[in-house]
Amino acid sequence: MHVIRWSRYPTLTTHDAAKRWLQSVADLGLAPNTVEAYGRGVEQYLFFSRSLGVAPDKARRDHIAAYVRFASLKKPGDAGGGAEPAANATVQQRVTSLRLFYDFLVQEQDILFNPVGRGHYVAGKAFGGMRQKGLIPRHRKLPWIPGEEDWTSLLGFVKTRSIRHRLMFCLAYDSALRREELCSLRTEDFDPARRLLNIRSETTRNRNQRVVPYSTISSHLFQEYLRERRELGLRRGPLFLSTSNRNSGEPLSIWTWSKEIGTLADESDVIRLSTHTFRHLRLTDLARSGWDIHEIAKFAGHRSIQTTLLYIHLSGVELAEKVAKTMASLTDTRLALLKGSGQ
Repeated sequence: MHVIRWSRYPTLTTHDAAKRWLQSVADLGLAPNTVEAYGRGVEQYLFFSRSLGVAPDKARRDHIAAYVRFASLKKPGDAGGGAEPAANATVQQRVTSLRLFYDFLVQEQDILFNPVGRGHYVAGKAFGGMRQKGLIPRHRKLPWIPGEEDWTSLLGFVKTRSIRHRLMFCLAYDSALRREELCSLRTEDFDPARRLLNIRSETTRNRNQRVVPYSTISSHLFQEYLRERRELGLRRGPLFLSTSNRNSGEPLSIWTWSKEIGTLADESDVIRLSTHTFRHLRLTDLARSGWDIHEIAKFAGHRSIQTTLLYIHLSGVELAEKVAKTMASLTDTRLALLKGSGQ
């Protein structure tokens, strides 16, 4: 069970129903990242409502619309100010957390209806014309992945980092690991003889265990890091340990890893780098190497290949080259009549 850090939600903890709702979300076994994202979303909403003097159980649709506008204009995680627009996915997540919170209030009979709204099911007609559109349009953007120049720049900075940082960088790409999966690795998850890595179900987003390989370079760094790790602690358990004066020997948090990647992005001037970039790049590289989409989905731990397709980003140049190699003559034949008579 995820232990909630209530100090992160100063406004939410003053609202009894909100606190019970977030605790129930954690008790149901949702991923820690999901619990914290939901908590941040409702924390921001309650802060906004308090600033306007509106009690959550008295909120109407116009108040929800005003909050959506507020959330769309603020930086992610900043409930109090800042004019930088939030990412579309972030705003969608905040609206989802709000909808679930109000679902809880309806179930607890604190309110009669959910002001956030959703589609309504009609027997025999599915949503039969009664499905409400989302409060905000959903944007589907191509994932960004670094080009060769960006990647070379990153490697130049990473090679000067600690052995732990280099190992985490390599494993994040090698095994297409999510941030939580990477930071939750334990010493017993490694099979050095076969270079296999066990991704435990409790650390994955969809609670599906998977076993993935890692490279000889990661294997070398792993053995080297274990020697350094012994200076921090001899016990088995969490692989990546903090070396800070305040938390020396304690398991490394996902926030520390995010901060390290943010610093790397600034120093290398690859400003779009994130902890998820490695996963996008690895799955795209597998596609470039000719892997079948079902094989890539299994490697990534996706239940649906539709999810995998969202991760794979073949550039326009790559697609143009593929068309030139396989479809050029057929395309010319089909469109030949469109040529001008003088051509």
